[in-house]
Amino acid sequence: MSEPRDHSGPRETNEPYDLIGIGLGPFNLGLACLTEPLDELNALFLDAKPDFDWHSGMFLEGAHLQTPFMSDLVTLADPTSPYSFLKYLKESGRLYSFYIRENFYPLRTEYNDYCRWAADQLTSVRFSTTVTEVTYDSGAELYTVTTAARDTFRTRHLVLGTGTPPHIPEACADLGGDFIHNSRYVQSKQELQAKESITLVGSGQSAAEIYLDLLSEIDTYGYRLNWVTRSPRFFPLEYTKLTLEMTSPEYIDYFRSLPEETRYRLEGSQKGLFKGIDGDLVDAIFDLLYEKNVKGPVPTRLMTNTALTSAAYEDGAYLLGLRQEEQGEEFALRTDGLILATGYRYRVPEFLDPIRERLVFDGHGRFDVARNYSIDTTGRGVFLQNAGAHTHSITSPDLGMGAYRNSYIIAELLGREAYPVEKAIAFQEFAAPKGTVS
Repeated sequence: MSEPRDHSGPRETNEPYDLIGIGLGPFNLGLACLTEPLDELNALFLDAKPDFDWHSGMFLEGAHLQTPFMSDLVTLADPTSPYSFLKYLKESGRLYSFYIRENFYPLRTEYNDYCRWAADQLTSVRFSTTVTEVTYDSGAELYTVTTAARDTFRTRHLVLGTGTPPHIPEACADLGGDFIHNSRYVQSKQELQAKESITLVGSGQSAAEIYLDLLSEIDTYGYRLNWVTRSPRFFPLEYTKLTLEMTSPEYIDYFRSLPEETRYRLEGSQKGLFKGIDGDLVDAIFDLLYEKNVKGPVPTRLMTNTALTSAAYEDGAYLLGLRQEEQGEEFALRTDGLILATGYRYRVPEFLDPIRERLVFDGHGRFDVARNYSIDTTGRGVFLQNAGAHTHSITSPDLGMGAYRNSYIIAELLGREAYPVEKAIAFQEFAAPKGTVS
């Protein structure tokens, strides 16, 4: 393996950076990998965590990405990059094993290790660095980024990659006890399994993975297990090839051109395209339920169409107020353990408050992300990673579109395409043609 680079401190320079990336998830890490070889861009990437860590609370055995290995940090922008997943496998001595495995989907722990490997080779990343404030000097036309250690860095451009923090439903906002969001599941699993009953609230891949994991050990620990979801059914992730063409430049152009209210309506209806459950996982849950039911009734409930309306904690247990949406019937459920697999929602970081007037918001109070991923009044000063499903549809959270977005941002900064930016890849047409066609 390559020797890790020194991340102890920033390079000494009196010159401002061309860009500073704040937050190091896969998207900004991919941007760091793509800018590393470019002498024209002097970049710095800051993250509060001590090291790269991406959803480690969901490192369940066998859990894998829902996108193929080519959706790594760099390949779809530069297949020759030294920071590719295949290069990582080669240096790890596992390339042939991956080839024999004949499975395009990396394990989640493997992907995290790959990202750590990539970060260790970069000169531009700084961990354990918490950004506390961003200001703007209109005279110098520079942003100043201040950290908790009172270090300051000046830059011409910002790229925000702070991610989406765990979402806690309003019903649980002031709830006491030891309930957890699914982002801390692995760390809390042992304590949960010591309880007499566990209830999982939510839908999607994470909820399904946790349910299968707890169901597989239900006989060993003897708890009762409930899965409550507001969804009318356990939606499988739609992954057909023509649907995947919605992760394309053409669909971004089409979606971005729609009226704001239309985009918001579509955002709400497209969750099954990127928040659904892997079909094989749905089948595995059913098969395990069938297998265990042969020996007798399994102490578990799966409740669809059921919304969480209230929650209270007393005497070491939770009383959940629930409503069956289609029937309009309300009922209560008592449980000892509570897991909220309720997703993630973007929040505008407080460190942006001093430059808020330079940022552009839509009628719903969210960033009005331009086609080129900028969110500032100049249209090329501050760029946003992810958090743009309301403007760029399902391409926003999709790992496979990360390299495309980064290539686009780099082209905006340089005024040229350092990495080719695809303009058209889809067979289908999304917008109505002009005039009469034949």
